[in-house]
This record gives sequence, C-alpha cells and structure tokens, in this order.
Amino acid sequence: MVELSVVGILAGLDQVALADVERHINRKTFSAGAQIIEPESDSSDVYLILSGKVRIVNYSLSGREITLEEIGAGGCVGQLSAIDGEPRSACVLAVTNTDVAIVSPANFEKIVKNHPSVAWSVIRELARIVRTSTRRIVDVSTLGANERVVAEILRCAQIGIAEDGSAMLSPVPVHSEIASRVSTSRETVARVMGTLARNGLIAKVELGLYVPNVQRLEEFLSESIH
Repeated sequence: MVELSVVGILAGLDQVALADVERHINRKTFSAGAQIIEPESDSSDVYLILSGKVRIVNYSLSGREITLEEIGAGGCVGQLSAIDGEPRSACVLAVTNTDVAIVSPANFEKIVKNHPSVAWSVIRELARIVRTSTRRIVDVSTLGANERVVAEILRCAQIGIAEDGSAMLSPVPVHSEIASRVSTSRETVARVMGTLARNGLIAKVELGLYVPNVQRLEEFLSESIH
C-alpha cells in the first residue's frame, strides 16, 4: 500500500499525523482513460494522487480538448471545489492506472484545520495554480500559435536542463498533447517541430527529444516574438 507521505501537501506530517489523515480517506484505483472528475459536477471531493498520472482538461465551445496540466504521484486535484463549494471547473482523466486517496470536503477541512503545515502547503499549491493560469493567459494573449509551441517545448526543456545546457525530453512529446496544451492544431505542432529540427534546435534520438542548447532555443523564441 502506498504511503500518504508521498503526497506533497502532507509531506510535513509525522507518522501520528499521517495516521490521523488516513482515518479520513478512502482509497481507489482508476484505470487508464477513466474519468475521475466530471466537469460542472457538484461533487467536491479532493483526490490525492498516490501513484500514476492524471490530466486536467477543459473544452472549448467548439469541443476542442485543452490540456491545462498533468499531475503525477504526490499531487492533488479537486481542492478548489472543496474550498468554495462551486461546481467543478475542469475534467480530470487518468492517464495511466492511478491510485488515489479520496477526501470528502468536510474531512479536507478538518485536515487543513488540524494540521497547519497542510494548510500552508494548500496555500502554496493554490498560488502555483494562479501563476500557471496567469502564464497561460499571457501566452494565449501575446503569442501566436507557432510561438506557443516553441514556448511549451522550452518550458519542458528548462525543467530538466543538464549542466552542459542541453536537455532531454523523454519520451518524445506527442504532437496532439502539445497542441492540446497550447490551444492549437497537431499540424501546427508538426510544422514547428520540423522548423526547430532543421535549425538544429531539437533532434529526435533514441532516448527522446534532445535539445542540444536550451539557451539557443530561448533566443530563437525571443527573436520570433520580436
């Protein structure tokens, strides 16, 4: 059984406190592709991701799926509705087989009130959500589709940048997933990836998508914008 200590907002708790939290949860496994949270539903449970990965998505008026974020083991989803009681603002899907700990809104409130470190961690997570949302709004408002694709690849590369300034994105990002994250088409992603490859800024290798010089990629994006 996966320990609750893997969950980021619970990381500061000792074993006694974790045992207290354990009494307030239900464990469940979702198979890959299953819908964990339905958009606009009235449920307000919080889901702590113990293993696997989930994708948070929304849909445009035309029905296009837009990926807001992917969250792996240690993350949590559903806390906004638990806090304000409003309907769900997005859909959450299991990307892989995913084990979760489900906390009712009432029990989530008890945990937050009983453990100040959890409350602070939730506040920090909400701040991260705001920053991520703000970044997406700025990107959509100020960047063209091509630039948004480059910016997304750059962000992924900056997460795993090596000492020599290179980065490896493994596995190779799927075009449809990038398109969903930056609100464009797969054809646009394919075209931009081709341009980056021809300019020596990315290369598909056995291990994944290789970015030989992250700084050069950043400069390319800056030049494209200006």
